[in-house]
Amino acid sequence: MKGIIGKKVGMTSIFDETGKSLACTVIEVGPCVVTQVKTIENDGYEAVQLGFGEKKEKNTTKPLAGHFEKASTTPKKKLVEFRGADNDLKIGDIVTSEIISTGDKIAVIGTSKGKGFQGVVKRHGFAGVGGQTHGQHNRLRSPGSLGACSTPSRVMRGMKIGGRMGNDRVKQSNMKVLSVLHDKNLIFVKGCIPGHNGSLIIIEK
Repeated sequence: MKGIIGKKVGMTSIFDETGKSLACTVIEVGPCVVTQVKTIENDGYEAVQLGFGEKKEKNTTKPLAGHFEKASTTPKKKLVEFRGADNDLKIGDIVTSEIISTGDKIAVIGTSKGKGFQGVVKRHGFAGVGGQTHGQHNRLRSPGSLGACSTPSRVMRGMKIGGRMGNDRVKQSNMKVLSVLHDKNLIFVKGCIPGHNGSLIIIEK
C-alpha cells in the first residue's frame, strides 16, 4: 500500500540509541477501510480508496451512505485515493500501521493552522520601516511604499502585502519515522507537521 490516512495526536520527544532527545510528532494512522477499488476497465486508472474516521449517519448524504453500505462499513469522515496501490486489496479490507516501519521516509500532507489576516511583518518577515526616530511614531510595522512613485503609479501584481495567512494545504517530504507502535496504530515522526492536534493527515510512502 502506497499510503494511509491518519490523525495528528500531538508532539513529544523521544531518545534515540545515542541518548539524544529528538522532537517528534505522534500520528494515529488507521485503521482505514478500503471503500472502493478503481480499475482501468471501469475508471480509466488504478487506485484504492481508503476511508478513515467515524461520521454520524445523519450528517452523511444519501449517495455517500449508499457508497459506504456497498463497502459494508460505517460512514467515514475522510476519503482519499492512492494510486499505484496493491492490486490484491479488496473492498472491505482493513489497512493499518503495519505498512509503515521504523526508519521509513514518508511524505505528510495536512492543512496548516489558520492565522487570519496578518501584516507584512508576520506574513512575509518584513523588518518594518525603522525605529521611532525622525518624528514618526505610528509606522513601525508598515510595508512602506507600494506604488513606486508616478511610474507605474500602481501596485504591481504579486506585491507582498498583508492578507490571510495559513489554512493552506502543505506537503512535507522525507519525514523520518522514528518509532512505530503497531498495537496502538501510532507512529512517531521526527520534527513537526502542519495542522492542529486532531487534524486529519495524509501519509504517502
